[in-house]
Parts: sequence; C-alpha cells; structure tokens
Amino acid sequence: QVQLVESGGGLVQAGGSLRLSCAASGSIYRINAMRWYRQTPGKQRELVATITSLGTTNYADSVKGRFTISRDNAKRTVYLQMNSLKPEDTAVYYCNADIEPMGYINRGYWGQGTQVTVSS
Repeated sequence: QVQLVESGGGLVQAGGSLRLSCAASGSIYRINAMRWYRQTPGKQRELVATITSLGTTNYADSVKGRFTISRDNAKRTVYLQMNSLKPEDTAVYYCNADIEPMGYINRGYWGQGTQVTVSS
C-alpha cells in the first residue's frame, strides 16, 4: 500500500522559514511528478509547486522567489523550503504525487496534510 507522509509544519512568525517534507512508502515502481498544494477554509485547494521526475520545477506566482521545491529520489521524498513567509501563506499544505505502484498503473496519491501558520 502506497502512502505519503508529510512533516515539518508549524507556527512561525512572518519573515521566517519552514521546510516541509513528504516521504513516499510502500511497494513503488516509479514516482513521477510530485507537488505541493495548500488549502484554507472555504477555498479550493491551490497548486503551490511542482517538480517532475527530471527535476523541472514550476511555482504559483504567489510563492515565486520565496519557496523552493526539491526532491531526493533515493529517499522517495519531496521537500518544500518556504522562506520569507507571510500571514497569507497560512494553510494546510498537502503533498501529491503521481506514483506507479508495483504491478499497477500510474495514479495520484495525497498526503494527510500539515498545518502551516504564519503570525503577523
């Protein structure tokens, strides 16, 4: 059974930094694109950053220049380094990955979410 487990959320003051991690586990043949989303109450989940299996990255305009997505394929882990945090970055952050489990076709998986709160 494939799982994504996030860690690294918490409370930080505006201007501070946090690093989120998301580790995949289970019987996995290949991990393709990996992403971070975020969601606040009453709003749709927003795509924050994407990294392909070759390391190509893409960011939402609201986080460009402040957030960095990276991955360690050997550890099956994706990271989100968040710098210069603003109160509007407060949200539950979710990891998402396109994974091919052993013997199965590619599909999307979600982590359980981790809360990030930025105080002003």
